Amino acid sequence: MNNTAQMIVVKNQGVLPISPYLTGIEAVNFQEDCQQFLKDHALPTQIICDFSQTKFIDSSGIGALVKNYKMAREKGVELILRGVRPQVMLALEMAGLSKVLTFDSLAENTATAFDNSENQLPITHPSVRSKLKRVIDIVGGIIGLGITALVFIPIAVAIKLDSPGPIFFSQIRCGWLGRRFRIWKFRSMCVNAEALKERIQNQASGAIFKNDNDPRITRVGRFLRRTSLDELPQFWNVIKGEMSLVGTRPPTPNEVEIYEVPEWQRLNVKPGITGEWQVNGRSQVRDFEDIIRLDLRYQRDWSFLYDLKLILKTVLVLFSKNSGAV
Repeated sequence: MNNTAQMIVVKNQGVLPISPYLTGIEAVNFQEDCQQFLKDHALPTQIICDFSQTKFIDSSGIGALVKNYKMAREKGVELILRGVRPQVMLALEMAGLSKVLTFDSLAENTATAFDNSENQLPITHPSVRSKLKRVIDIVGGIIGLGITALVFIPIAVAIKLDSPGPIFFSQIRCGWLGRRFRIWKFRSMCVNAEALKERIQNQASGAIFKNDNDPRITRVGRFLRRTSLDELPQFWNVIKGEMSLVGTRPPTPNEVEIYEVPEWQRLNVKPGITGEWQVNGRSQVRDFEDIIRLDLRYQRDWSFLYDLKLILKTVLVLFSKNSGAV
């Protein structure tokens, strides 16, 4: 039995007090408590998650909340959040959950508090709140877009001559706190690549996809990936604040869908154009657990100087023979 508070059931309503800090092991316990209750007990019509004492929630807490919401919906049980504090509400808003989840009448004060906190950011990791990091992102993004403009015409012509289809490729990815955004790249695959994906053998394990000889990649695409030129348009995502120059690998919604609660912790920081996975042989990383390990190491070791170190290492990797795309 874990250490979280047990659910209190009154008539057709279950009330579950939530930990003051919904992160890590507390998030896992929250998910397991709710799952066990929905499995072993006569189902109430509502489960109220009492957040009145909760001061902090990170991505793992959001992951647990998402899983509990889906489990409750499958069982026909309504999941309601009560007494959500402004800082937690900020995180739910950033994750896009404030319009999905149900809040009881006590949440009205929270909504007002959120409206008055539009310039604040939820607390997850110091890198997200670092003004210096953001300044470097903007400067680096402007320089990166300048480089993109210089090479755009030859890359665009090469893509068009090599295979029919658009110059750019866009895809929905999950960023900080699981918030979805559209990532941009120069197209390196055939136009129906996503439809053909299920026909390609996955040589990686876990919630990632990789194939060394993926037939969907065009001839020009292989060059763009080997040189990382396909990622140049992502500097626009950096300028918009959806990504950072340095961060974690941005996952797809399908990957996040199968995450276990602890794996959501990798979403505590913004995704980056480069990061630990980039400088530690991204083409050789085939195990999802290794990606998690690298992402969590970045969060643990992060500092402004550490970001600069990873940027320098990335430049060196790009000029090595063994560089390659995810």
